[in-house]
Amino acid sequence: MMPFKELVLASHNAGKLKELQAMLGDSVKVRSIAEFSEVEPEETGLSFVENAILKARNAARVSGLPALADDSGLAVDALGGAPGIYSARYADGQGDAANNAKLLEVLREVPEAERGAQFICSLALLRHAEDPLPILCEGVWRGRILFEARGEHGFGYDPLFWVPERECSSAELSPIEKNQLSHRARAMALLKQRLGL
Repeated sequence: MMPFKELVLASHNAGKLKELQAMLGDSVKVRSIAEFSEVEPEETGLSFVENAILKARNAARVSGLPALADDSGLAVDALGGAPGIYSARYADGQGDAANNAKLLEVLREVPEAERGAQFICSLALLRHAEDPLPILCEGVWRGRILFEARGEHGFGYDPLFWVPERECSSAELSPIEKNQLSHRARAMALLKQRLGL
């Protein structure tokens, strides 16, 4: 049974808010941190887990609500796991299109067999700002990087991420399909299990 009726999502990303609310269903109302603060905490962690905890702690502090943070990104095998925790600001904060263009350029000479990658999601749920025992869940979604963008759905690197089990890009999946397969879906399934939902 969910121990609270609402929580704050430590993200200004409307796409993420929509996805997580859909995954959690009606049992809890997910509110955006944007309702409480426009200031994003500095992500000084060196891992997805560290940054998720940092963001959740900040969101719980400014909202007074339990907080859920998701730190996620793309780890490309040929790049030693980059862009990793820097996925959202890979092209110096110029947005998704610039990030995708940079990734394609960096991988231009890399053959298909060596373009393996994974989306990683770390979720941290804090019951309150000083919570010493955050609930942590991780999801990993394996695929590979395409040579050009495909599809209209999703956000971030979805148009470049080939999903082998569906033989299409992540951006060609319907939102419902993506919410069943993605790294975020996998992490959320573990979180729901932990919360008894």
